[in-house]
Amino acid sequence: MFKTIHKVAKATSSFIEACTKMLIKHEGMRTFPYKCSENKLTIGIGRNLESNGISEDEAMHMLTNDIKKTIEHLDKNYGAWITFPVEARMVCIDLVFNLGITGFMKFKKTRQLMELGMWLEASEELLDSKYHIQLPSRSLYNSRQLALCQQKQQKIT
Repeated sequence: MFKTIHKVAKATSSFIEACTKMLIKHEGMRTFPYKCSENKLTIGIGRNLESNGISEDEAMHMLTNDIKKTIEHLDKNYGAWITFPVEARMVCIDLVFNLGITGFMKFKKTRQLMELGMWLEASEELLDSKYHIQLPSRSLYNSRQLALCQQKQQKIT
């Protein structure tokens, strides 16, 4: 048996940087999915999503960035959210993550009830929506989380 010895280029930071510049030059950078010349769904700098997908680490990195953006949108557009109990803040995060800030802001009555600390009513209002019809399990979970805020509030008083 013969052993093949491969010389591997040492991945120094300057080598990686040079490769990065070259590949961006050749591939370009696109932040939205597109079809490459081989008709494969691609994103970023030539990442073939159909063949390669993304790693769990990459998915978690993207999720962390998306959560940060969601918080920024809430801070900018709905400052009251930060005063809510943790369960209600997480409901806000989930709604904005799923519907976008524009969709979330359409929940005027639910948001008003949350601001008034009327958690049970807010939980019921959340279920009286197209959101509940489209995502029944998710909306029931979020409704229960808001109802928990009411229970915790009653225990305190």
